[in-house]
Amino acid sequence: MAHLQYHCYKGFGEEKRDELWYSQAVRVGDTIELAGQGGWDPETSVIPTDLDEEIERAFANVEHCLKDAGGAGWSEVYKLRIYLTEINEQSFVATVRNLKKWSPNHRPVLTCIGVSTLGLPGMRVEIEAKAHIETKT
Repeated sequence: MAHLQYHCYKGFGEEKRDELWYSQAVRVGDTIELAGQGGWDPETSVIPTDLDEEIERAFANVEHCLKDAGGAGWSEVYKLRIYLTEINEQSFVATVRNLKKWSPNHRPVLTCIGVSTLGLPGMRVEIEAKAHIETKT
């Protein structure tokens, strides 16, 4: 699979690559696909106890991961899958607020899924994203 370019950002990404044997992102041609990004601090791996802060951090981690993999960030995101352990007014409002903040000029396709648990203790949100990288001629 030498044609695939795998990426793991410093801190949390490298830690989980070594511990759990996976990558944070893969680039295939002009597409970057992200592993689920949670609301952890990428340097300390701490997950906030405040749900709004955790959702905001997850959106920021999508940006961080995309840029680490060579993308421009949220402006190139076209598809999202958001997993939430709590689908309620608070998580809905925080999710929409962050979609507007991080994608002010477009509206990616979105699937939102309620789940009972996520991959790490304390996680309540996880965001998978796909981005199309504009090639410069």
